[in-house]
Amino acid sequence: MEIVRNNIIPFKGYKVVNLFGILFVRDDAVIGSVDINHESIHTAQMKEMLYVLFYLWYVIEWLVRLVMYRNARTAYRNISFEREAYMNQGNMGYLQGRGHYAWVKYLKGGAE
Repeated sequence: MEIVRNNIIPFKGYKVVNLFGILFVRDDAVIGSVDINHESIHTAQMKEMLYVLFYLWYVIEWLVRLVMYRNARTAYRNISFEREAYMNQGNMGYLQGRGHYAWVKYLKGGAE
């Protein structure tokens, strides 16, 4: 996974953003294996949804959850892609056994 360090992307307050499988990391941010695994899960999600559909679904689901929870952070944490990534980021072997569209089972569930 390619990592690009800079002071522009992501915005201040965030340490990493995954754009089409390339990690953009703030110069001052410390990222470890758990962060890389989390973003690798997102890259797998992107690939199976042909990238553009991933981003479209991500934004629509965030908007729906924002209406549901009326809190941007809660909405973000409950996006199915994020739920899958957060639940499995500590399992370094997760991607080897991950089935296609594994994020679908995280569509249901309560607020974290």
